[in-house]
This record gives sequence, structure tokens and C-alpha cells, in this order.
Amino acid sequence: MKILLIDDELSMLEFLAKTFREDGYAVDTSSDGEDGLYKAQNWDYDAIVLDVLMPRLNGWEVLKRLRQTKKTPVLMLTSRDGTPERVRGLDNGADDYVGKPFEAPELLARLRALIRRTSNHAQPRIELSDVVIDLTTRTVTRAGEPVEFRPREYAILEYLALHRGKTISRTELYEHLCDENDDTLSNAIDVHIGRPDRDPAQPRLLHSCLRWGLMGFTFVASLASDLSSEADLRGPYRIACYFI
Repeated sequence: MKILLIDDELSMLEFLAKTFREDGYAVDTSSDGEDGLYKAQNWDYDAIVLDVLMPRLNGWEVLKRLRQTKKTPVLMLTSRDGTPERVRGLDNGADDYVGKPFEAPELLARLRALIRRTSNHAQPRIELSDVVIDLTTRTVTRAGEPVEFRPREYAILEYLALHRGKTISRTELYEHLCDENDDTLSNAIDVHIGRPDRDPAQPRLLHSCLRWGLMGFTFVASLASDLSSEADLRGPYRIACYFI
């Protein structure tokens, strides 16, 4: 998942960016309201963490202008933790509110819950067949046995699972899983899906196949039900799928 962090206090910006990245997020940052609004309007994020007291444009104005065009979930972050400020933020389109000082675990928990709600999946676990994805601990089990993933691999799996039933383009995956410092021309997505050094004793959840008329990535229930005939595997397009 990719978030935008907007805060003019550089020490706080660096601390939060590090905290979010360690929790598995791709993070873009901005240290003033104008630059933050530009990024928020021109790129798609899974959530925005927005400070209120900033130069050039304060958080209230950023939120007001953003809501004219986009519905990206916003978590307000400020030292003003009084009730009037909380009410003002929520009434003007904020989705949640955390006052400084705060504990990092609470902030991370609120961010996870916010992203789940906007993905129409309020529960902290996704259960499909014998596969369980725990969105809180970022772990995966199959038939009760843990399946190991590298951080980027897990991010791919989580994003596709939260958007299962849809075909997700490679561009969309890069936009939501890579931050502004990543090389968007790399083949990192394909490498993680087809990683050759996976333990051969573990049943694979990541596969590649060809499917006529589609190009992208998706989360499917089974090879038998979703690719039912040999003809489905013919065609010019490559689609990487998760099978369970």
C-alpha cells in the first residue's frame, strides 16, 4: 500500500516515513501544503496522513481543495487535539484524526483500519479457501502452515487480495506499491511473482500464466474455476495470477 505523508516538521516527517516503511508501506513525502496537494491531486494513494499547521497551505485548506476532486482517505495529524479541531476535520472530509503526541502503534492501527474500510474489507483477516491473510501482522498461512513472503511480495498479495475480482494493471501495482524513489521502469513486480529461489517444499501462491484478452494481475480462486479450458491459456498477453 502507498501513502502520502504531509508534514512541515522535518524530524516528524522523517520519523513517520521510517515508521510507515518499516511497517511495509511505500511512502511519498511532502514538507508543505502546496507540494502535498499537488501530489495528492496527481497521484493515487491508498491513504494520506496530513498535518494541520503548515506553511503556504495549511491542512484544512489542503483537505478542502482535495475533496473537490478526490476521495482519497485522509488521516489528520496535529498537535491540536481538542474537540473543535477534531470535529472541524471530520466535518470537512477527514476520515480519521490522531492528535500529537501519539503512540506509533495506535497510528499504524488506525491507518490499517482506514485502508481496510475504504477497500470494503473491515475485517483484519482475509480467508479464501485454506489461505488466511492477516492484515494486522502481515502474515500468510495455508492449511494452517505459515507461508513466507518477502515484504514486497506480501504487499503484492495483500493489494490483489483486497481488490480480488478485478484485473489490476502493472501500472496500478507500481503506483500503489512503489514510492517516488523507486525505478518505475524496473521489472520488480514480475521478479517477485516469479522468484526462482522460493523454497520448493512450500506450495506456491504466486504463478504466471497467459490468458486471452487480459493483461495485468489478479487474485483468482483456483486454476480449475478461473482458467477452465486450454484455450484460456492462449493469447498474446501475460497475466500474473495468485492461485490458492
